[in-house]
Amino acid sequence: MRLLVPLPVVIPLFGAALTLVLARRPVAQRVISVAAVAAVLVVAVLLLWYAHFRRTAVIRVGAWPAPLGIVLVADRLAALMLVVSAAVTLCVLLYSIGEGRADPGEQAPVAIYHPTYLVLTAGLTNAFLTGDLFNLFVGFEILLVASYVLLTVRGTEERIRAGTTYVLVSLVSSLIFLAAVGLVYAATGTVNLAQLVGRMDALPANLRLALQLMLLLAFGIKAAVFPLSAWLPDSYPTAPAPVTAVFAGLLTKVGIYAIIRTETLLFPGGRLADGLLVVALLTMLVGILGAVAQSDVKRLLSFTLVSHLGYLLFGVALSSVAGLAGAIFYVVHHITIQTTLFLAAGLVEYRTGTTHLDRIGGLARTAPLLGLMFLVPALNLAGVPPFSGFLGKLGLLQAGVAAGGPLVWLLVAGGSLTSLLTLYATTKAWNLAFWHAPRAADRRAAPELPRLMVGATAALVLFGLLLTVAAGPIFAVGVGAAEDLHRRTPYVDAVFPGGAP
Repeated sequence: MRLLVPLPVVIPLFGAALTLVLARRPVAQRVISVAAVAAVLVVAVLLLWYAHFRRTAVIRVGAWPAPLGIVLVADRLAALMLVVSAAVTLCVLLYSIGEGRADPGEQAPVAIYHPTYLVLTAGLTNAFLTGDLFNLFVGFEILLVASYVLLTVRGTEERIRAGTTYVLVSLVSSLIFLAAVGLVYAATGTVNLAQLVGRMDALPANLRLALQLMLLLAFGIKAAVFPLSAWLPDSYPTAPAPVTAVFAGLLTKVGIYAIIRTETLLFPGGRLADGLLVVALLTMLVGILGAVAQSDVKRLLSFTLVSHLGYLLFGVALSSVAGLAGAIFYVVHHITIQTTLFLAAGLVEYRTGTTHLDRIGGLARTAPLLGLMFLVPALNLAGVPPFSGFLGKLGLLQAGVAAGGPLVWLLVAGGSLTSLLTLYATTKAWNLAFWHAPRAADRRAAPELPRLMVGATAALVLFGLLLTVAAGPIFAVGVGAAEDLHRRTPYVDAVFPGGAP
């Protein structure tokens, strides 16, 4: 089974090379891209089954022994992230193919889009599987290069400006991350995560705190947590709908994943727990207040994206098995639901030519299926029972109640208020766009929605509902992953069976 571990990285890179060679054969490019991402999904499911029911799968790339060579580790957390990211990227890829076939003049050249999308997929999987800090940095840089190309497709002034902001912010976080990696190596002599577990514990407390702050700052920028999130609402909405969807669903979660991995492995004990709780609360409230004030669907969803990252930080800051399990389940939920909402917003834009709420209306009558595909994930995001959003928030709030303390209770109240304001913001958007009487400008003939775009969005809606039905097994995986993270020894023993040197 360990031979499957590098395939989620190798397959999309090989597919990217093939699609680049077949630049003049768009049909072949589409087939290869879909086949590559589907293969990654199959491999990810197998790795998740193996990690949950058997043991963590580890491979040393090039047969170089750790820590000299690159180590790829597929434990429960990494495998679960692989499964949900592969499922989401496959649906978004199908959506983008449907959009391109329906209106090819409005899309990126196929020769550029498919190789770049597969490189982005490889960057995601590499970040989830890597067992050392420097290779995590490499994964982030692969994501940066690919995402900049996707963000600036067609080269409009608005997209170039937004892409420039995104790249500058990402470069700053990358420089901070690279400096932190250098300092970690200087202090410990290694960047292997499993080996760092013991060596980081032996460092002076102040030095450990400084390294922790640098890593949190770098990952916080990439995850777009407050006050490092101002760039996101201006960057994401300008991109094409499928690009915005995959960015919103996955790119920020790589930063959250890095925070979970490093905080549990390298900095246990929650020394910065109170600071993370404050950041989590501010991220929730500032983000959702920004969403309430928006009159554009994409910008509204961008602010809700920022807001709900606060729930994930809340789970990490609790430093308990229950908090981590709730955060892991909520990551799976949020990746799926946020991506679905952005795809639905893309369908609204395709149908009406805009996502400004003051220019559209009456879509519930003219496009009832679209109205349903927006309403269901919107209610799910707001945490309406019995959807997975409710179950995820309930798990996090229960973990907070069990932990106790004035600041934690404030987070519980802030999380509840954020959920109510999310319901207000999303239902307001649905009411104006779908239920409100159509404007005069909307009476013109509207284009039919491409079946592949609708099918991909509907598939993600159903996947979001499946999270509710399968919440028990997913929570079981999350609890197992949280217990492994909390103990740390399962990860170390998987990489170094005889003990870390």
